[in-house]
Amino acid sequence: MKTLFYKHFVSATRVAFRAFRYRNYRLFFFGQGISLIGTWMQSVATNWLVYRLTHSSLYLGIVAFFGQIPVLLLSPFAGVFNDRWNRRIALLIIQFLALSQALVLACVTVTGNAVIWNIIALTFFLGLINSFEMPTRQSLVVELIGDQNDLGNAIALNSTVFNGARLIGPAIAGVLVARYGEGVCFFTNAATYLAAIIMFSMMKNKGMRRESEGKKNIIDELKEGFLYALRFAPIRDLLLLILLLSFVGMSFPVVLPVFAATILGGGSTVYGALVAASGFGAFVATMYLAIRPSVLGLGKIVAIGMFLFGFSLIGFSLIRNLVFSLLLISIAGGSMILNMAACNTIIQTIVEESKRGRVMSMYVMAFMGSAPLGSIFAGYMAKAFSAPVAVFIGGLCVLCGGVLFARRLPNFRSLIQPIYRQKGIYPRGNIQIESPVE
Repeated sequence: MKTLFYKHFVSATRVAFRAFRYRNYRLFFFGQGISLIGTWMQSVATNWLVYRLTHSSLYLGIVAFFGQIPVLLLSPFAGVFNDRWNRRIALLIIQFLALSQALVLACVTVTGNAVIWNIIALTFFLGLINSFEMPTRQSLVVELIGDQNDLGNAIALNSTVFNGARLIGPAIAGVLVARYGEGVCFFTNAATYLAAIIMFSMMKNKGMRRESEGKKNIIDELKEGFLYALRFAPIRDLLLLILLLSFVGMSFPVVLPVFAATILGGGSTVYGALVAASGFGAFVATMYLAIRPSVLGLGKIVAIGMFLFGFSLIGFSLIRNLVFSLLLISIAGGSMILNMAACNTIIQTIVEESKRGRVMSMYVMAFMGSAPLGSIFAGYMAKAFSAPVAVFIGGLCVLCGGVLFARRLPNFRSLIQPIYRQKGIYPRGNIQIESPVE
């Protein structure tokens, strides 16, 4: 029995981590994993530093705004250059710039020269860096994988490392800030960037695209990318889903403290349990995607995930029992990440290589752009009506999106199939085989 269990465990592990058989992906995975831990550490330390200096929630919002607005405004332009550059070299340069930002922030902090205005300026600079880093990192993944069927696994593992860093980074930052101050977190973040630079520099260029000259000016290429995404129904539909998921998915965490304190009659412990349950659901969802043997079938998963997300939010808004609330928020967190990662995988699989950078920049813009609006909407609805009403309305919006996507799924399938056959993901000969998005 133990031997049989061991064999199944080893087999499942190989499937779950099959993207690791590519050397470049292993270096990328561990490099970005280390870097993301430092990024979360710096995020927590920056927020604490701002609050310690100003004791103002307004300044916390201002700093967050200046960190996000460059990503929203510049990502499309970054996508144009992304389609021209060697993405590995571009990512190395971006990491060097981010390292310099962390070092400057660390120096002004430990020397006692940190004031709100230079923090805002440095945060804005980091936002400029991130507007290029996020689409570049998203676009690079496909170049690190030899078999397109392993792309879903690679993207799922990326989601896993992101969620893992979100748990580890803030925990380490809390300890370091309490004992040594914020500057140590900033220096540590700089060190994690250095580790990432070393790993990224060890990648081999085999299989990676070379730098290419743009044949048109930036505005024309930007327009070309937008028209391509808007006219190709599968990519357009998935980007609209990302907009909706980000709007709702980034809004329900805003009202979780209200649920913990007033709806469930708890305090910070209950709030922490709700956040942890959501994170646990996200981890389970990413591991499920990781053990899937192929990208085939993700369309049906997106449709099912939309319904799961919508019904779990509605149920969470109506339930007043802690155990059931933890279960439902876990399903909500898992289904949200499930949809995000599945949409990312399908887009990465079907997009034309010459337009990958621009399309992924639109993915980043959709993800980042609607999140602040969703948070404002949730806060307003919770104040005007109640927190359960805000979550209930969000759940209804997701269900409506799920119904619309399910109705468009047949057309979605017919447009995806030829691309998957051309890339060898969907066998050419057998027309009766299961649709790649069923």
